[in-house]
Amino acid sequence: MLKNYAWACALFVVSASSVFGQQRFSQLTGSLRPGPVQATSPIPVPFITWGGDVATFHANGGLNTAGGSIYQQMGLNLKLTPGDDFVGQVKNYVSGKTPFIRGTMRMLGQASEVIGSDPNTKPVVILQLSWSAGDHIVARENIKSLNDLKSKSGRKMRIACQQGGPHVGLLYDSLDSAQISKDDVEIVWVKDLTGPNGPADAFRNAGGDNLIDACCVITPDLLGLCGDFDSVGSGAEGTVEGAHMLNSTQSMNRSIADVYAVRNDWYQKNKPLVEKFVAGYLKATEQTVAMRKEFDTSGKMSGDYKKLLTTAQNTFGKEVIPTLEVDAHGLLLDCGFVGLPGQISFFEDAGNLNNFQRKSEKALDLATSWGYASNRMGFGAPSFDYKQVASTAGIKYVAPAAGGGRFAAETIDFGEGAELDDKTIVSFTISFEPNQDQFPASQYAAEFNRAVQAASTFGNAVVVVRGHSDPTQTLRQLVKAGQEKGIMKRVGQPGNYRYMLNGRPLDMNAIGPLTELIKRGSFEGTEFKPKETMQQALNLSHKRAEAVKNALIQFAKQQQVNLDVTQMQPVGAGIMEPVIPKPRSIAEAKENMRVEFRIVRVPAEAIKESDFDF
Repeated sequence: MLKNYAWACALFVVSASSVFGQQRFSQLTGSLRPGPVQATSPIPVPFITWGGDVATFHANGGLNTAGGSIYQQMGLNLKLTPGDDFVGQVKNYVSGKTPFIRGTMRMLGQASEVIGSDPNTKPVVILQLSWSAGDHIVARENIKSLNDLKSKSGRKMRIACQQGGPHVGLLYDSLDSAQISKDDVEIVWVKDLTGPNGPADAFRNAGGDNLIDACCVITPDLLGLCGDFDSVGSGAEGTVEGAHMLNSTQSMNRSIADVYAVRNDWYQKNKPLVEKFVAGYLKATEQTVAMRKEFDTSGKMSGDYKKLLTTAQNTFGKEVIPTLEVDAHGLLLDCGFVGLPGQISFFEDAGNLNNFQRKSEKALDLATSWGYASNRMGFGAPSFDYKQVASTAGIKYVAPAAGGGRFAAETIDFGEGAELDDKTIVSFTISFEPNQDQFPASQYAAEFNRAVQAASTFGNAVVVVRGHSDPTQTLRQLVKAGQEKGIMKRVGQPGNYRYMLNGRPLDMNAIGPLTELIKRGSFEGTEFKPKETMQQALNLSHKRAEAVKNALIQFAKQQQVNLDVTQMQPVGAGIMEPVIPKPRSIAEAKENMRVEFRIVRVPAEAIKESDFDF
């Protein structure tokens, strides 16, 4: 489903004169004076280097509205213009050279103070094109999950990211999921998304006190650093030893939302035209997705699809898209088109945790907390009748389906132990009391909120709800059984006992070897039953995981937010992974009594394919 060949997200480039420390967006643009929208025909409409914009090319029949194209038949006359220079886009938008602005919700957030201060230029977000599945964070060997970006050594982890680019939002979401603040890390801002002045080269070349611990990159740079999506760099063939994918929009597929917005003054005067623009894009999306699907399943490229991919190649450049079959097609595969159901869900579904309202709030949170803006200047939403939009487009009206059933449980294999650790993107835990089997939302509201939001943002990952038990009772049974059988001796003083098994030292902190001895029946044959006690602990841990899952589902219902229950996978770990293997007090034992939420990447085949990813 997610093949991720693509050159990934938009090549947003800040102006050459900008410096690479943290700046307000108004410093990047300089002083701007809003002007009226210039009455020109064709209307300039910016595009960026991304698969979602290929559907715009299709609707327009190329960069200039072509005869017989979707937009021409709707009476529109547009000129698609390069918009990868986002600062330049903002200048054209505010001055009135174009009423359109093209970016991500986080890009709009970064520019919000500049474009939203005047009521005329306040953006009305009219269309969500897609979600990205082709952007990544690569990290060094010692960083296993996002939690590790908060250093315990005192030296802040250094993360390279393009200033003002689309990965700022990815980085913000990644840190937020691990509850790490911007002040907990050092962000090394670089000029470009890729190339000599990009994050990947900064990661590859920096060393010593200037070591870069992680970087935000597009797919080709990830492959160059790691070798492949699931590989670890060996140092050979240009890879970096130990480099691996830490996080990705393959899993965090609700991070980067691509949108079109228009100026408020122009929207109020031209709503029928705006509605036709949206309708034409949605019709083009359905046709583009159908062509993409046909080629992906049959391997046969239709003439119309070849023509469209050739337009993308010629527009974006052969250095970006060398081939049609792999690179141009792959760019579209990395693009999660949302279609008409996605528009309805994004703008009208209050239960969607990634809807317009929530994405707007997150965009403004980033803008103000990271210093791009000092004031929260929000965005407007359209007031479309989507049945009328569907009629205008000539497509079937399809409302969003009820959530659920996205994951095929029988194909999910998230492993355990080290294998699970390698697949874990981020994790957090809740604690409980001895014998507790109820998890009321009143007690765990903050943790449940975090789990539901993580499930929504990491839409292509599973949430492993992993129960853990304290090993104290099992170890007590083991010692007593071993002494009664005469195979174990205890020497030393209380609080400092040492143990011998068959004349050899036995490490009571080595849970793995101890559980293997128990499983083999080494301590059976007495009134003490460590094997039975260990199994009871495993059963109890799974029961608690199930209880937490059910409480979480009920919490989501009470909050009236969408939650795909197939994404929740309860697992019992028993005593296998204690925080403190041999507790010396009830306080230490309670540290082992926990339920852990792990956001875990899964193979693409575990996710049921749909034509529109909303």
